[in-house]
Amino acid sequence: MTILYKLDKGNHSVYALQYHFVQCVKYRKKALVNEAVVDLLKNQVHRISETFAVEALNIEADKDHFHLLFKGHPKLELVKYINAIKTITAREIRRTHPELKAIIWGDHFWSPSYFLATTGQVTLDALKRYVENQGKDETRTGENQ
Repeated sequence: MTILYKLDKGNHSVYALQYHFVQCVKYRKKALVNEAVVDLLKNQVHRISETFAVEALNIEADKDHFHLLFKGHPKLELVKYINAIKTITAREIRRTHPELKAIIWGDHFWSPSYFLATTGQVTLDALKRYVENQGKDETRTGENQ
């Protein structure tokens, strides 16, 4: 079986680095229900990704978390990238949507923990479908069974 990768190239490397990142709102509060908040989140993530030379492939939100599929490069400092996403998006969401202070109190918008996994390109299409279906009932097949 031959696996065909979509490869990226650097000066001294050839690579295929895709990641799946999931970030929850603090206390799993339903703070991502407003379309304007989700649009702001997506725009900020795209802007931050450009700064880090990262390609954001897909961003989708459910009521209390969001998924980001992205392509990185070998020199990407993942922790700095993720911390930039958490810090900047939290600050901008709180600044432009003060009504969320009634839902999320204190100084933190995002949970301190997150999920990050590498993905093979073989499963990238399946992951995109999963992420695109966030918030739809059919994605919750594993709950309450």
